[in-house]
Amino acid sequence: MADFFSLDGVDDALIKKERAKARELRKTRWWQQKTAPGICYYCHQKFPYKDLTMDHLVPLARGGRSTKDNLVPACKDCNTKKKNMMSVEWDEYLDSLDKK
Repeated sequence: MADFFSLDGVDDALIKKERAKARELRKTRWWQQKTAPGICYYCHQKFPYKDLTMDHLVPLARGGRSTKDNLVPACKDCNTKKKNMMSVEWDEYLDSLDKK
């Protein structure tokens, strides 16, 4: 039986398992409370709570897990732009935009 790994070397089966955990966490009161203020973790702008997505601070493809301390609400734009960046890389990216 062959093992399959993503580009970053993380087992695809593990990523699938962690995504399932994240889907379950989205249904919890904890997530409702996290999104109730409607604030994106990255850009700090206010959005309707239904427009916030769940983002992993340490992306699954980089070894992150679907745990409460690794999940934050993010607007779709920030989440899409962040991709598989770590928080430090994202901050550096934002700093480079500010300098332009």
